[in-house]
Amino acid sequence: MRLDKYISQVTDLSRKDVKRLLRSGCVTVDQAVSKDPALHISAEAQVAIDGELLQAPRPRYFMLHKPVGYVCVSKDRDHPSVLELLDEPNRDKLQIAGRLDIDTTGLVLITDDGKWNHAVTSPKRSCGKTYYVTLATDISPETADLFAQGVLLDGDLKPTLPASLQQVYSNEARLTISEGRYHQVKRMFAAVGNRVEELHRESVGAIVLDDSLEPGDYRELSASEIASVQL
Repeated sequence: MRLDKYISQVTDLSRKDVKRLLRSGCVTVDQAVSKDPALHISAEAQVAIDGELLQAPRPRYFMLHKPVGYVCVSKDRDHPSVLELLDEPNRDKLQIAGRLDIDTTGLVLITDDGKWNHAVTSPKRSCGKTYYVTLATDISPETADLFAQGVLLDGDLKPTLPASLQQVYSNEARLTISEGRYHQVKRMFAAVGNRVEELHRESVGAIVLDDSLEPGDYRELSASEIASVQL
């Protein structure tokens, strides 16, 4: 990595400010002064400013209990982003690993680790996502079998991958899917003549929403939760 890019990432300084620092001669690489912004540095290099060693920030991983009314995008003109619920530095570097609709609640994963994000969201990884669904009418007896076979959604050319439906009450169920198509859960129930009234994501893979988190609260993921996502 280039020296100026490394310093910018670690300190959150602009490239312009970094170049000013380099010209001043207060930056050392492995205890030798360097003024070259294009200098390639290894992962083991020791970079210091005024003798203070820089430490590359460790990747961050969070789970958040999304409330109604927030959107899963970085910025939106009309609605607040879930990122605004996080009191964290360099919030603009965080990514939302998978989206929930504005009226859907539950587990949202947030990270600045791009590879980890991709492993969570890539359709090729088949990372199961479980939702608690409340429906407008009772669930028909054949729905579970239809979802297990895959249903063709309006506007799509291929049916959904097999999904698991566990009925809890006459009009409530847990649905586990391994895809992330647009409005998929709502469209699946629409395809069998029902309508989703409330939707809450309980888990993504082995990561389960912490029941101690109130809507709008978040916490860091544990080491085991992070490692449960296979890169």
